[in-house]
Amino acid sequence: MFNQIKHVFPGAFKGKRFYFLGICGTAMASVAVELHRLGAEVSGSDQGVYPPMSTVLARAGVPVADRFDPTNLNPVPDWVVVGNAVSRGNPELEAVLDRGMARCSLPELVEWAFLPGRRCLVVAGTHGKTTTSALCAWVLEQAGQRPSWLVGGVPQGLGGGFRVGEGEWFVLEGDEYDTAFFDKRPKFVHYRPWVLVLNNLEYDHADIYPDMDHLRRAFEQGVRIVPRSGALVANADDPEVMALAAGAPCRVITYSARGNPADWTARPGPAGTVEVKGPGGAAMRLEHSLVGSHQPWNLLAVVVSLTLAGIPPEVICRAVSTFPGVRRRAELRGEARGVSVYDDFAHHPTAIRTTLEGFRERFPDRRIWAVVEPRSNTMRRRVFQEALVGCFHASDRVCLRSVPDTDKVPLDERLDVERLARDLRRRGVEARWFSDASGIVAHVAQRAEPGDVVVVLSNGGFEDIHDRLLAALEERA
Repeated sequence: MFNQIKHVFPGAFKGKRFYFLGICGTAMASVAVELHRLGAEVSGSDQGVYPPMSTVLARAGVPVADRFDPTNLNPVPDWVVVGNAVSRGNPELEAVLDRGMARCSLPELVEWAFLPGRRCLVVAGTHGKTTTSALCAWVLEQAGQRPSWLVGGVPQGLGGGFRVGEGEWFVLEGDEYDTAFFDKRPKFVHYRPWVLVLNNLEYDHADIYPDMDHLRRAFEQGVRIVPRSGALVANADDPEVMALAAGAPCRVITYSARGNPADWTARPGPAGTVEVKGPGGAAMRLEHSLVGSHQPWNLLAVVVSLTLAGIPPEVICRAVSTFPGVRRRAELRGEARGVSVYDDFAHHPTAIRTTLEGFRERFPDRRIWAVVEPRSNTMRRRVFQEALVGCFHASDRVCLRSVPDTDKVPLDERLDVERLARDLRRRGVEARWFSDASGIVAHVAQRAEPGDVVVVLSNGGFEDIHDRLLAALEERA
């Protein structure tokens, strides 16, 4: 299969028919839109599609079927790109296999069609991948490098999450989730890193990795494929990352935002700034508009990686200060009756905690509501039952939706949302749980006051809660 894909190059996409099975995944949709731009005939299907990717596809003119049906595969496409969320039993996938259609995973397509001859900057880790990779792509673009990028989100100002540029640099978000139903390796093993960023490593994806040892081994695969001429950019504040760095076959460049010994260090400056120091006493002040107590590590990773790429410090600083952000990362969705409603993708205890800390830092005197949907495969489970209790100290009110799609997790493995709300109240946090988004909308709309900040935390559409809440607030007025 690799040899077949190897002969597909960007200039030869015109007229080729690609069908994306599971098209509304962030990376899937982004690549589909770019192939469409390059002249390919692109279509796909998914189930229960939701913004922002459904909107991105619609605006690009890529047709999407909102159900899986073998008739969607007619006429037969040249290639079926199978998303990693698609598993055996899917009626379209079964038809693809029965008919012997040409198929590949998204990482395979990207690797063989776009990466040969490029310098790949791969950003990996449990948290911060999307923001860090989008920011690297933004800086390279602003520096006139004409980079390519694959970002697992919707970066503002870049025209999409996937773009094929003419320059040598290709920035990729290195997702550790498995590649496809037929390839259980992490996606980043396909991305040929020349610079590999390891920002952090915590347990996640309980549906893929049964324990931390399995997750470590996945990241070891990524470290092993960095060439000797390349570099591992490692967070010196994370013991798991440093343990992986000890076995790196290439040079290791470290960074720290906690005062640990490292090649590069950072400390918070005045509001919205970070003071960075590098080898030989080199210093720079980064001005930024990012939200979250974790952002100094993301910014350090950007500075180190792009210094390796030869970007001057003054260019990095100027570009970082103009970065417009990423959709669903502290994104303001609207205001109604003086209440601000934000959307954020956080769906891991650490991400929830650091995101809410960032909002508290930005709005020290305003009441903050945390509205949470435990939707990811790991958040649905009791893996983080205890850890979640310590994540909401920066919020004043917490609204928890019950676990959606309960058929996906047995009762004895499922997160107990009612217990979580009870444990939070014992810690002095006003918390309630609700069976669906409707209850949360009614509760918040009735009790929110002018000046309040509502932060919605979910990796899914959350029943369109943002627009429904804004509408309910307007109606109350």
